[in-house]
Amino acid sequence: IRLQQPVAVPSTPRHSARLRPPRRDRRRPHSQPPVAAHWSGYVNEPDTDWSLPHNAEWAEEIVLRWKPRCGAAAMTVPLVIAGEEVGHDRPVRSSHDPSRPGTVVCRYREASGADIECAVACAQQDPTGWRSRSLAERHAILRAAAQLMRERRGDLIGAAIADGGKTVAEADPEVSEAIDFTEFYPLTVAELAQHEQFEIAGRGVVVVVSPWNFPIAIPCGGVTAALAAGNTVILKPASDTVLPAWMICQCLWDAGVPREALQLVPCRGAGAGQQLVSHDDVDLVILTGGTETARLMLQAKPSLQLMAETGGKNATIITALADRELAIKHLLHSAFGHAGQKCSATSLLLLEEEVYDDPEFRRLLVDAVQSLPVGSAWELSTRVGPLIRPPDGPLLRGLKELEHGEEWLVMSEQVGENPCLYRPCVKWGVTPDSFTHTTELFGPVLGVMKFRRLEEAVERVNRTGYGLTSGLESLDDREQTFWAGAIHAGNLYINRSTTGAVVLRQPFGGMGKSAWGPGVKAGGPHYVVPLLRIRERPAREPSVAQPPNPPAGFLTGFVQRLEAEAELAAHLQPLCRGDWLDVLVRLRVAAREFTTWAETEYGTQHDAVLVVGQDNLRRYRPVDHLRFRLTADCCIEDILVAVFAAVAVGCRPVLSICPKCPARLVGVLETLTHDWGGRIELVEEDSATLADQIRRGFVDRIRGLEGLKADAVVLQSCREAFVPIIDEPIIASGRIEPLWYLQEQSLSVDYHRYGNLGRR
Repeated sequence: IRLQQPVAVPSTPRHSARLRPPRRDRRRPHSQPPVAAHWSGYVNEPDTDWSLPHNAEWAEEIVLRWKPRCGAAAMTVPLVIAGEEVGHDRPVRSSHDPSRPGTVVCRYREASGADIECAVACAQQDPTGWRSRSLAERHAILRAAAQLMRERRGDLIGAAIADGGKTVAEADPEVSEAIDFTEFYPLTVAELAQHEQFEIAGRGVVVVVSPWNFPIAIPCGGVTAALAAGNTVILKPASDTVLPAWMICQCLWDAGVPREALQLVPCRGAGAGQQLVSHDDVDLVILTGGTETARLMLQAKPSLQLMAETGGKNATIITALADRELAIKHLLHSAFGHAGQKCSATSLLLLEEEVYDDPEFRRLLVDAVQSLPVGSAWELSTRVGPLIRPPDGPLLRGLKELEHGEEWLVMSEQVGENPCLYRPCVKWGVTPDSFTHTTELFGPVLGVMKFRRLEEAVERVNRTGYGLTSGLESLDDREQTFWAGAIHAGNLYINRSTTGAVVLRQPFGGMGKSAWGPGVKAGGPHYVVPLLRIRERPAREPSVAQPPNPPAGFLTGFVQRLEAEAELAAHLQPLCRGDWLDVLVRLRVAAREFTTWAETEYGTQHDAVLVVGQDNLRRYRPVDHLRFRLTADCCIEDILVAVFAAVAVGCRPVLSICPKCPARLVGVLETLTHDWGGRIELVEEDSATLADQIRRGFVDRIRGLEGLKADAVVLQSCREAFVPIIDEPIIASGRIEPLWYLQEQSLSVDYHRYGNLGRR
């Protein structure tokens, strides 16, 4: 039996030094690759080559080994709390195989409120000293865990088939991604530790709340990032997929991560789950889940430090200048891989009028969708497997009902007796602002809209408010350039599928309603930054060994003005917390740092991987509507450092001044910035006025400079409008402070066609 999987053109790095030989035979011993010297030199773990017969045989062996592990033979997963496996006197819950309704494939113990208290207390106390271990020691342990994942790839895949309904072809890249996370994140922590301007330490207790749709990679990514940063971790896996999470934890424990440093607490989202994420002693929560789930967490604990990847209404646009057959191939994988249950899946297709009205395109699309093999995840030929559970709510409505003006191009249909198994469906004639247009449908449902101009299509995509992934199919450079600059999404794809992001190559994360937090992306160089406590070291002038001349520019000129005007300095000094000369040094360093980093990192785009046939660009967008909230406790040097960072990366921040701010501070700020040419705006407003601005959509992100988390009125409005708050310490380092004012974005472009590179 051969796996029928969409096969991409082999991605071969342009530089042979970056090429890791592909895994030829999964049945042979797994060698550990050498460690990269820097995160930018990391080489990704290769997926399985299914074109090789012995790897197809290996897949058959996984199925034969794992399919009988059900019923009485199903594994029972204990709680792991304070270093001990806890099983007695705890409720036992069952997890069922989506491919075989009613078949139990896992039983697990459910944590109580008392268990949560015990787990948090242990994580806070850190009895094994995980937080105090050296970076090198933590890195060595995580490297060992990655090696165990290589060796246990088959069993991890088997658990994902049984508990998550994932096909072998869908589960295999998850294991590669989990290995990449485990190898990559310690490299990013090591790079941060080398900077002279600040020192780092773990934030403390981190809770990871993982989803069921990526039961291997996502829990592993959150856990390993937090562990690499020096935190103790509590993992709350999705109740539907406890088994793969347990097996990932076993890899980490067996490699040397103490069971006190990584605890496993399956529990219900309500009750014990809410108690866990809102606990006063939890320092940060990593969530991958729904937008509404994030809102509920913030409602339970308004001051919660939350990093969340949330929902998405992802769209692919096909213009008249696309390769239409190739676009359909990409679309099938984007929309119906894992039965449309990927957070990155395309659920909205926008066709230019010429394509929409083309009967041949319609015929090809119908034929392609209807030809997809739908069936059990245990069958190696299956391309569309089961839903995690029988559809309900919005998904059931999407599968069963048409809105005004819609028709079925391909009708939804349950397959056999399995209530979780549905054939992919396509709705034709979706209208703007309809249910299908604006609602996240986590299943094999594709809605099709018509547009006349590309600007119209982009506006419709952006109108949903989500911004996770987005795709364009067009061979026209002008259309590509316009679309890439206008679409609001964290991961952009041109002439390729919109799923399958790879660590470092396409760091993953969204914007708008698709994310909460500082805008850094999983699998990228900045993801661990919010997981750290960062303390600024005293600023000092550069040594002779460092670059001799600071970069010229607006910020440097501003600091020189402060140094030259004695009267201005006399107004500033009483508002500073430190010695005036130290403040000047700090501002000089900040101006130099921010200007340099803006020029070399944040103001340009980077391709760290260099794949033949595919550009993978890491780039940054300034936050459009950025507000700094100034309170009575703010000091002038912190305000200036933060403003320097925002202005350096292209933001035009609004300084929202609390009525309790000293009039002297406001006057000095007006004097300092009167000739800044519109780079910033000063507004005096109380909490109610600011909250109204937030609710009306005039604020995309708030930077709290001091005491913002105590303002309940502002916090509530931010939760309702899904506007994240940044209240980290202000750091005069170009590596850190500008990140809070940017939205990281990944752009992946296939510039080959069927392997032909054209003029490239």
